[in-house]
Amino acid sequence: MRRLIVYLTHNMRRLGFTYIHEQKNWPAFTWEFTHSLVAKIGTVRHLQGKLLGKMQALGFNLRKEAVLDTLTLDILKTTEIEGEFLSMEQVRSSIARHLGMDIPGLVRSDRHVDGVVEMMLDATQKFSKPLSKDRLFGWHSSLFPSGRSGMHKIIVGKWRDDSTGGPMQVVSGAMGKERVHFQAPDSGKLNKEMAAFIKWFNNETKLDSVIKAAVAHLWYITIHPFDDGNGRIARAIADMQLARADGSSQRFYSMSAQIRIERNKYYNILEKTQKGNLNISEWIEWFLDCLIRSLNATDQTLSNVLRKVKFWETHNNTLLNERQKRIVNKLHDGFAGKLTSSKWAKINKCSADTALRDIQDLISKNVLAKDEAGGRSTNYVLRF
Repeated sequence: MRRLIVYLTHNMRRLGFTYIHEQKNWPAFTWEFTHSLVAKIGTVRHLQGKLLGKMQALGFNLRKEAVLDTLTLDILKTTEIEGEFLSMEQVRSSIARHLGMDIPGLVRSDRHVDGVVEMMLDATQKFSKPLSKDRLFGWHSSLFPSGRSGMHKIIVGKWRDDSTGGPMQVVSGAMGKERVHFQAPDSGKLNKEMAAFIKWFNNETKLDSVIKAAVAHLWYITIHPFDDGNGRIARAIADMQLARADGSSQRFYSMSAQIRIERNKYYNILEKTQKGNLNISEWIEWFLDCLIRSLNATDQTLSNVLRKVKFWETHNNTLLNERQKRIVNKLHDGFAGKLTSSKWAKINKCSADTALRDIQDLISKNVLAKDEAGGRSTNYVLRF
């Protein structure tokens, strides 16, 4: 997001304020290998190994289901961080189709959803492929297939141009109450800045792979090379490097989901780091802490996958129509509120009589049951 806040920028310059990208040794980042940092790297490695081992023991089909759930969550949350909310059904359906998975009740997804999915899958499924300017341009074009961000026309598939719109500033908050987190380098420097970043990302071999994910995220977001979508691409780059750290394209944890929970802290630490010096120890420790929490949160994902797969194994020979498949999948993936016949009719765009017949059919097949909690209307839940 871009805002021109001239008085703020001028005041900073009068006070001798500089952002990290304006400092003499940029981008020579430093950090301290404290006992705390080493311990956190050890914890990350332990949790990664434990998770991958647990998933390998599940078998191929369960792993695919877990990957589908994780990628769906990751894409939903990385867009929510930017204040955009996608349809969970469309995201899940788009991922399944791109991965060649046969999932009951798939819905059509729009071009925007498909674009976000294509970017994320290219980053994580082709993690060993070198990063390049053209690849980043492709990601950006996928994010904005219409050439617009909301109501505004933007430069797509090219580095930003500040010559008409003023400096690129990263802000949050409502109009009139904006908070500037930092200002990116001038657009005239982008070719040089991004060439240096891409070369480092592709060639650095001595750096710990998890530390590299933290540095890559910060470095890219500092440059902010596009008109919009930089946050999503920064997190995709971090996910790409974490896939390299795991040595696997199968994603079983979502860093973006954890960042979404900690969004305020995320923006605060980014702002503090941008206005500090090139010692980024505090950023790296926060990144590792966030990663540890995301790895610890996978137990719920695994539990949901096991429950879902067990359900479909039980009902492998149960005949369901497309409306029934759609609602059953919604109930598995997190249905908003309670299921009633009127909600069924609204979601499936069918008559109340058709909705009631569908529900009664599922009750007779032991798929649904009446919710014992009751209420003003009759509610229905899955039977396990």
